[in-house]
Amino acid sequence: MAVALCRREGVLEYFRELVEEAMDHQHVDADELTAGYVVHMLSAFARIDARGDGALTDQPLAVRLGQALETGGSRQRALLRQVGDASLFISGFFPDRLRRSLVDVDYYATLGGYAYSSLGQREDEALAPVFADLAEHFLSFVDVLSEVSERSSLTSSKDVLRLYERWLRTGSKHCGQRLIEQGVVPVANRAHRRVQ
Repeated sequence: MAVALCRREGVLEYFRELVEEAMDHQHVDADELTAGYVVHMLSAFARIDARGDGALTDQPLAVRLGQALETGGSRQRALLRQVGDASLFISGFFPDRLRRSLVDVDYYATLGGYAYSSLGQREDEALAPVFADLAEHFLSFVDVLSEVSERSSLTSSKDVLRLYERWLRTGSKHCGQRLIEQGVVPVANRAHRRVQ
């Protein structure tokens, strides 16, 4: 990523502005700490060495969640956080990759939401309210990250059909708004499952 070459402070400010604008644009009302967490998460993924913290690996997220639940203490917290962060980042920044995989955004929302919810219920977790907020509004934050991704030009897909298919699968307000902006009025013939 091009932003990986910037100083850390520059990356933080860059993502802070994009996240705040996306949250305002999509009317996502989140605590300032939650927004700050998302900004720091994005800046960590933008670093060249982001794979080194274990959040992005080739190991399936369900396996990683299982491993987290079998451990305890600080190791469990770290693994749950990695699963939540990876789920949110991948589903927000790389939705086209999910289209070509065996699983879709529901898989990531379920696993990431569960990981964040588990952290949000822990009394020994300093960021418990942040994780509870992320769990409760997981798909809203996916939409925020999708907008950040589009604005930062880290994705290139402008395919209306793909956008419509994603809207059909997720019921995403953001995708629906983007379709309207492109002159397409989204109409579904079934009720949407939307995890909030």
